[in-house]
Amino acid sequence: MSFAIYCVGRNYADHIKELGNTPFDQPAIFMKPGSSLVTDGRIVIPPFTHSLHYETELIIRLKEDAYQTSETEALSCFDEIAIGLDLTARDLQADLKERSFPWLLSKGFKGAATCSDFIKRANLPEDISFSMTVNGEVRQSGHLHDMIYPIPNLISLISQYCALRAGDLIYTGTPSGVGPLAIGDEISLFIEGREMDHYKVAA
Repeated sequence: MSFAIYCVGRNYADHIKELGNTPFDQPAIFMKPGSSLVTDGRIVIPPFTHSLHYETELIIRLKEDAYQTSETEALSCFDEIAIGLDLTARDLQADLKERSFPWLLSKGFKGAATCSDFIKRANLPEDISFSMTVNGEVRQSGHLHDMIYPIPNLISLISQYCALRAGDLIYTGTPSGVGPLAIGDEISLFIEGREMDHYKVAA
């Protein structure tokens, strides 16, 4: 079954600040192709970047279609949450932004996204905590309530323009602490202290 991957930028104030970006009155929305999702447990640094950055994000999977959906209606559109990485070729992204080009090539390459198994939302607290480590050191941590635009707001916003389908994924934005990966790095992703995923970086 095919699915779309929608991604959200500028949804955590501390991350906006660390990258020197300007907050707007709505988040940045972009997409990755389904083929960007890692399926073999390995993160591979592609040859066209010297600065592959991790961005840790909570992910939702839609359980039903949504088009021009209200925020109230959006609450019933998902019931599962996962954690994953939005991987970014930061040097390429900077070049594309300088040219006022879209980010696709720096965000949508093969292996540019990871996604853990999903947990039922009913089995999680209201303010979900999540974190990631590189080689055992915590690099990013955050809470669901740190988001500037909550998940129902994101679903409703995207659905005003795009016909969302059951099975689509939404990456909800990253907190501060993003940074580069190196060959041999080992990454672990956690929700509520529970390890959900583990990757090793390869050439």
